[in-house]
Amino acid sequence: MRKVAIFDIDGTIFRSSLLIELIDELINEGLMPKITAKEYLRARTAWLNREGSYDDYIEAVVAAFMKHINGVPRRDLLRVSRRVVAANGKHVYRYTRDLIAGLRKRGYFLLAISNSPKMILDSFCKKWGFNLVYGRIYDNDQNGKMTNKILHLELITDKAKILKRAVKKYSLTLVGSVGVGDSESDIPFLELVERPICFNPNNLLLNVARRRGWQTVVERKDVIYKL
Repeated sequence: MRKVAIFDIDGTIFRSSLLIELIDELINEGLMPKITAKEYLRARTAWLNREGSYDDYIEAVVAAFMKHINGVPRRDLLRVSRRVVAANGKHVYRYTRDLIAGLRKRGYFLLAISNSPKMILDSFCKKWGFNLVYGRIYDNDQNGKMTNKILHLELITDKAKILKRAVKKYSLTLVGSVGVGDSESDIPFLELVERPICFNPNNLLLNVARRRGWQTVVERKDVIYKL
């Protein structure tokens, strides 16, 4: 049975958000209206000024994406997703990049779970050698136009359920398992693995890590701190 390593992606491997990069490029291409960016500008500015939370910023981006993805041709979304990854796919943290490389050499099954669109996750995670990717799957209509309907949402919102399902389906083992996350939404799968790693954690996850003795790693500029 193969050992499994499970990773969140945005802010954990990728040094930003794949969804943010994607929506910006869709706007630049005219596939989404210019007004889309204004719908999360206030939250973005508040975050940059450290007057608002990153969660509020991301929620505003998600809301804008879901509103304006309707009618975007699926082939164009796929094309833009691949181009974003081609341009930005190496914008990763050194710690998690090197961790992934080491786990791959040791034969680990690499599992990715994210709330970014699966279409862009597939391109990004293929680049880094992941075996299985879970993300938000947006449906399309019979004419190949995207809708804001998310398939299997009940699964993607429960990361522990995803991990258990993958372990059973692909005959994996949690013995020696590794998990890497950066926010409280990752706690359910971090509780299941033998080696939970809180990488650049937000305050909520950091407090949990301290109470439970989980490893905490912070990468800042060219320095990696292990707390």
